[in-house]
Amino acid sequence: MELRESVIAITGAGQGLGQMMAITLAHCGAELALMDVNEQALKETQDQCHMLGVKALTYCVDVTSEGQVEQVFGDIVTDFGRLDGLINNAGILRDGLLVKVKDGQVSKMSLEQFNSVINVNLTGTFLCGREAALRMIETNCHGVIINISSVARAGNIGQTNYAASKAAVATLATTWGKELARYGIRAAAIAPGVIETPMAAQMKPEAIARLEAMIPAGRMGKTSEIANTVKFIFENDYINGRVIEVDGGIRM
Repeated sequence: MELRESVIAITGAGQGLGQMMAITLAHCGAELALMDVNEQALKETQDQCHMLGVKALTYCVDVTSEGQVEQVFGDIVTDFGRLDGLINNAGILRDGLLVKVKDGQVSKMSLEQFNSVINVNLTGTFLCGREAALRMIETNCHGVIINISSVARAGNIGQTNYAASKAAVATLATTWGKELARYGIRAAAIAPGVIETPMAAQMKPEAIARLEAMIPAGRMGKTSEIANTVKFIFENDYINGRVIEVDGGIRM
């Protein structure tokens, strides 16, 4: 795919990985549909893209709402005339052990805690991927859908909900790569390791230190390293249905 003047939608574009992806693609001349629940954060990303001379519009949307997602993708095609790519990046963490017994006291992960992560990370990815694919087919765009998974998809202590969601979005990309190829649409996923983002900052310091000690590269990854992988997938037309791990060599 030629990125210049292509139209790329990004969920979770207000900060962290999403913001860096937007800036990286703006440098390549792509036009951007920026989505997030945080309107102020979206404005900050939009301003940085505008400074690079590209069209960037913002859409405040809850990716767990089917109605809102259907509406926003219709609006994107109306505003830009087409849709060439989607990055399913929106995600949340609500870590906790499945069950915990300490000093005779029992606690467990609540269904609400589990579902809240599944709804954003998995259901949101499903809804946005479905609507993006539909709009690409309707406008005859041979587009690309990229899901942001995680190295935690292999399973990680304290992340039953997050690990399950990230394993699922990787599988969605593999499935979509097979299903949508007949329409000229590619799908892939990226499984980052521990990356320096506001989400990672929510982790306990001891958890971050433990993870960094496990990384052969000896450090957390940079958001630019994930954004450059996004760019690589968009530009390489023979990548389809695969999960690319960008994790400094860590294995969970």
